Amino acid sequence: MASSSFDIDAPRWDQSTFMGRLNHFFNITDWRTVTLPDSRLDEAKALVDSCRAGSVPPGTTEEQLHYAKKLYDSAFHPDTGDRMNLIGRMSFQVPGGMAITGLMLQFYRTVPAVVFWQWVNQSFNALVNYTNRNAASPITPKQIGVAYFTATSTALATAVGLNLYTKKAPPLVARWVPFVAVASANCVNVPMMRQQEVLNGIAVTDENGNKLGHSKKAAVKGITQVVVSRITMAAPGMIILPIIMQRMEKYKFMQRITYLHGPIQVMLVGAFLVFMVPAACSLFPQRCSMAVSKLEPELRDSIVSQYGQAVKHVYFNKGL
Repeated sequence: MASSSFDIDAPRWDQSTFMGRLNHFFNITDWRTVTLPDSRLDEAKALVDSCRAGSVPPGTTEEQLHYAKKLYDSAFHPDTGDRMNLIGRMSFQVPGGMAITGLMLQFYRTVPAVVFWQWVNQSFNALVNYTNRNAASPITPKQIGVAYFTATSTALATAVGLNLYTKKAPPLVARWVPFVAVASANCVNVPMMRQQEVLNGIAVTDENGNKLGHSKKAAVKGITQVVVSRITMAAPGMIILPIIMQRMEKYKFMQRITYLHGPIQVMLVGAFLVFMVPAACSLFPQRCSMAVSKLEPELRDSIVSQYGQAVKHVYFNKGL
């Protein structure tokens, strides 16, 4: 049985190592959690809140607490504690991403199909980026609209332009156009959706969670890491799968079941994402750190004047 002193927020795995973070994200990005009703998630949140308050219900085991924390981390925002929308959760990346990516890879030949599926993908990405933003930096509806329009335009321009440019290129090159478009749009979508952090800085704390101020440089570092993670998440499925499909489509049995090519690609993308979602999220620590010496001069001087050399690093939530 769990004691009232059980620290439910203590990481189960070492977050300073890639393997520790991988285990953590395998746990909280489990796609099966999206099938649970809101009432079950709220029960998990209530149990987590009770444990934090030092009041563990009698008969509760540590395994039950760990599972409640898994559901809490998968469905509730780390900054606000609010339940996140279903589609924007990282645990929805496998079912949502496999459907959209698989269909993007299948319908890449005509401009209307490219436009439609890139629009669907960027709409999905915009919602994911907004849901997993650092909530300490609010963003206005106008800024959300500008970010969405800019990222979608970038993806469409890249995809349509390359689609037309690769008409005479080898077939495999044309199959890689969706990935280039997705990667380009991610470089725009994430920073634009989190522009408030770049403009006003992200909240930074000491290792004990005491707020020290806001840093634009920390925001840039965190957002850059998120962009790298998002591109890494998509890369294997969108680069390797076209090669597989290119070779498989030469076989006669595949030529007889062309109507199944789309579902096959969706399922294969899912196989990639089951591993790549947690792996990409694990590339960098969720609680990002930065040396005080690399902060803006004003913030650095403020920290040094208050704490001297006692604080050497600041910490912040980089988002997902």
